[in-house]
Amino acid sequence: MMWLLLFLGPCFLLPGTGAISFYLRPLTKKCLKEEIHKDVLVTGQYEVSEQPGLTCDLKVTDSIGPYLYSKEEAKKGKFAFTTDDYDVYEVCFESKSASDMGFTDQLIVLDIKHGVEAKNYEDVAKTEKLKPLEVELRRLEDLTHSVVKDFSYMKKREEEMRDTNESTSLRVLYFSMFSMFCLVALATWQVCYLRHFFKAKKLIE
Repeated sequence: MMWLLLFLGPCFLLPGTGAISFYLRPLTKKCLKEEIHKDVLVTGQYEVSEQPGLTCDLKVTDSIGPYLYSKEEAKKGKFAFTTDDYDVYEVCFESKSASDMGFTDQLIVLDIKHGVEAKNYEDVAKTEKLKPLEVELRRLEDLTHSVVKDFSYMKKREEEMRDTNESTSLRVLYFSMFSMFCLVALATWQVCYLRHFFKAKKLIE
């Protein structure tokens, strides 16, 4: 899982682990964004180090709707939601304070998972009374469905891009043909006009 960090200032991304940690400077805002498919479960677990006089607000949003999750003075907790559509989802931490005195940076640890990674198979095993091998097979089945879904989406995007490319090529071809026709017509008109002008001046017969 790869998350894009869009903010001012450095942070540390730990690819492969699913968890990231970074320092939030006082009175600043840092956000993380990722594109996620439709009907995907997303879970997150966060922890914010305490600093006297400082609070940190957490907000999870998409590009169109209200907050999917909002927590003022966030310290430690979890959130979960299922995506309604393919969109860019954003997790933001904002540092706030009622005074202007000097503060130290707050350490934030965030663990976000989605899709198969976010599903709790221990609860599934308890609910459906599955054996360990069956749980692993269920996880592999869900992972396979996720991969197939991703490939289907990539194929659809490739078809859309190919159609757009073909449409653009046709438009360029038609425009080139129209431009050529205009040039030929203009050149023919110029020749006829000049011929008529020279004849009127009796420069040519």
